[in-house]
Amino acid sequence: MLKILDWYILKRYLFTFLMMLLLFIPIGITVNLAEKIGKILEKEVPFPAVAQYYLDFTINFANLLFPILLFLSVIWFTSKLANNTEIVAFLSSGVSFSRFLRPYMIGASIIAAFALVLGLYLAPKASKGFNQFKYKYLKSSRDVMQTQNIYRQINDNDYIYVSNFDTRSKRGNNFTLEHFDGNKLKYKISATTIKYVEEDSTYNLINYVKRTIGDHDEIIESQRRFDTVFSFDLEDLTPVKYIAETLQYNELNRFIEKEKQRGSSNIGRYEVVKYKKWSLPVSVFILTIIAVAVSSIKRRGGMGVNLAIGITIAMIYVFFDKVFGVMAEQSDFSPIIAVWFPNVVFGILALFLLRNAKR
Repeated sequence: MLKILDWYILKRYLFTFLMMLLLFIPIGITVNLAEKIGKILEKEVPFPAVAQYYLDFTINFANLLFPILLFLSVIWFTSKLANNTEIVAFLSSGVSFSRFLRPYMIGASIIAAFALVLGLYLAPKASKGFNQFKYKYLKSSRDVMQTQNIYRQINDNDYIYVSNFDTRSKRGNNFTLEHFDGNKLKYKISATTIKYVEEDSTYNLINYVKRTIGDHDEIIESQRRFDTVFSFDLEDLTPVKYIAETLQYNELNRFIEKEKQRGSSNIGRYEVVKYKKWSLPVSVFILTIIAVAVSSIKRRGGMGVNLAIGITIAMIYVFFDKVFGVMAEQSDFSPIIAVWFPNVVFGILALFLLRNAKR
């Protein structure tokens, strides 16, 4: 009997969540397409590129709304069980509330595993394609993504500075490279313009000047135009904000370590992305427990009351998640605390609601 009930609830859990995704994703695509169709037609974007963009958009959209859609789907079908007095029948047959919760936890485990794979591998690749398409076809010349005042340590001896760098044209202004031996400056390269030449992986410098500092004199070299190879990568000049979202987990770890060595100011943002890959699967269990505890009670107002309560809790969860995430990105607030604090708070809420539901 219990196995039949387990399968019944588990199938409803997974089916309702899938239906919620299939319902909201086309809505998101339609809204986005209505907003972007003008620029897509204007720039005559090839259909395969558009199709790939909306595939990437779908994965990004699902990853973004994952917790909320899961939460609402559990409230929806559990409220229907409560309104049909099916939950009362289960519990009246001698099934404990903890036992009744077991198929929900099995379903949450399946969804959490999917969320983990999505966050670690699928979403980064989709985010990269999504952002590349957006900045290639959908941004106007005024909206070209630029990085400003880049000052970075490349290795133990070299430091670079660029006042701004245009990621579309791969061109920067007021470039400087300083090479030190210990605390002593050995030489300094400067140029009014630096441009990355993708065909042969070289850098083209305009108004190139190299000042080599000796023990007793200085040697100055200058050329109107100079092509050379540097030890740093193009990414060192283009630390775009979304770069962490485009890296798979192992790549992200290596990237963060590299940025720490260079003294990057964006470490908080990168670590928020890293920790969220693990916090999202955990939130699946927490939100499932809250949703079951809230919606398993048959209320006078019916399903609408349960949905109203659920939406309110979901919005508070999103508010906490966004506020603490921004704090970690733009201040010295600990990224790991910022990411896990909403889960801790709502985990305590889940235990409290579960205890009352058992009564």
